[in-house]
Amino acid sequence: MIQLFHVTKEYPGEPPALSDVTLQVGKGEFVFLTGPSGAGKSTLLRLTFCAEAPSSGQLLLFGRNVARISPREIPWVRRHIGVVFQDFKLLPERTIGENVALPLEVRSLPRREIRRKVQGLLRSVGLEHRADKFPPSLSGGEQQRVAVARALAADPALLLADEPTGNLDTERTLEVMELLAAANARGTTVIIATHDRSLLQRYTRRVVALERGRLVSDGDSIRQAGGL
Repeated sequence: MIQLFHVTKEYPGEPPALSDVTLQVGKGEFVFLTGPSGAGKSTLLRLTFCAEAPSSGQLLLFGRNVARISPREIPWVRRHIGVVFQDFKLLPERTIGENVALPLEVRSLPRREIRRKVQGLLRSVGLEHRADKFPPSLSGGEQQRVAVARALAADPALLLADEPTGNLDTERTLEVMELLAAANARGTTVIIATHDRSLLQRYTRRVVALERGRLVSDGDSIRQAGGL
């Protein structure tokens, strides 16, 4: 589903954010992307979401070379990707329910189905009672859960999550992780960027570790993560 071949991403005046990364993630995988701050985790997710292009190398997404996807086609590609951004990116002028409904409205689903699905998703993250509130009135942890619900709304083929549990307590962290695991069980490919070692210890999944923009390990346990 995702293939990177010698991908490098550079920004003017800075060391490479990614340097010569070769990596493949197959359909239906659940992958933790780990490493210290500045390792390149968020950059790799942005490239995968077509928010930026590699400086060199090739990135294939759904079998297509990202460099050859026209700007006009990018919205179509993104319809198959759910994203939990580190800064949430909720629309402040829309209610919580309306934010979660957005991916469903893009697909022109019947309003009754949208309403039913939004209620179920908000219930699953413990925020059904906040559906009519606006994002600024919610805590950071609550906004994080709304972002997760929105990312899952359209049953995406690929879900990218950048520190999806960073603002949550232990109980809510486990709830969100179970939602992501359930999505994976339904066939969604999941990539979670995190530096939370407790997640790596609790969930035996593939762990890809970055350090200073380079891929330093790729395995199926925290022991493979280079001690990060």
